[in-house]
Amino acid sequence: MKDKVWFITGCSTGFGRELAKEVLKDGYKAVVTSREVNDVQDIVDAYPENAMAVKLDVTNAGEIEMAVGKALQHFGHIDVLVNNAGIGYFGAIEESEEDQVRRMFEINFWGLAAVTKAVLPGMRAQRSGHILNVASIGGLVGFPAVGFYNATKFAVDGYSDALSKEVAPLGIKVTVICPSGFRTDWAGRSANNSKIVIDDYKATAEANKSNIRGYSGKQPGDPVKAAKAMVKVVETENPPLHLLLGVAALKGARNKLEVLRKDFDAWEATTTGADFPQE
Repeated sequence: MKDKVWFITGCSTGFGRELAKEVLKDGYKAVVTSREVNDVQDIVDAYPENAMAVKLDVTNAGEIEMAVGKALQHFGHIDVLVNNAGIGYFGAIEESEEDQVRRMFEINFWGLAAVTKAVLPGMRAQRSGHILNVASIGGLVGFPAVGFYNATKFAVDGYSDALSKEVAPLGIKVTVICPSGFRTDWAGRSANNSKIVIDDYKATAEANKSNIRGYSGKQPGDPVKAAKAMVKVVETENPPLHLLLGVAALKGARNKLEVLRKDFDAWEATTTGADFPQE
């Protein structure tokens, strides 16, 4: 139904921007949020009847309450929440600076959780809704140089899994979006480097960081196609809990499944032997 209202965080660049444009082009209504409204005003100006721009820093509780309130006052309901706002950070685990890591968690996880909590009462009342949490293949597979970023996205995945089981009886769906490398600004200005460098991690964390930074702007993933895929998921009657986006995401997830299977099978006797004897 094209009368659905989408609420999308982090629309100034990347997935959020392309998704907002795609949703509005398809005839839906959208609350287009950004820390700076001027960054998304052009999107809203192109669809003045169906779009509204709202200032939102997902780490600011007051702005979250105000943004959701404005959306409900203007459109009357929120049907699709897309938690897209997020940042990256590069550094080996030992190199990573606590203040930077905590800031990333505030945006990538706690901000997502706070926006979701603010939107859920309305979805519960209408007994319908769909929450899309943008995570990463890095929320299923760990990589050198982005261990704490992985931790934020693993947290999103676990949170979403539990949330899906809690809200399914209420008519609310949850999907975790797990992209691999896409031509967004994630590996560019949106991700800081640790100022600490330890030579022992040159062959692992440093090498992977250089590789990721090196192909920024050349990634195989197309953000427009990702946006279309997210719309398709919302329009599907039985959407997946996880939507992988990109060939590398599929390959990485399948490799992780194989590693898990091998470990589980190899240690099955030890695993089952850890219980009390069955009476």
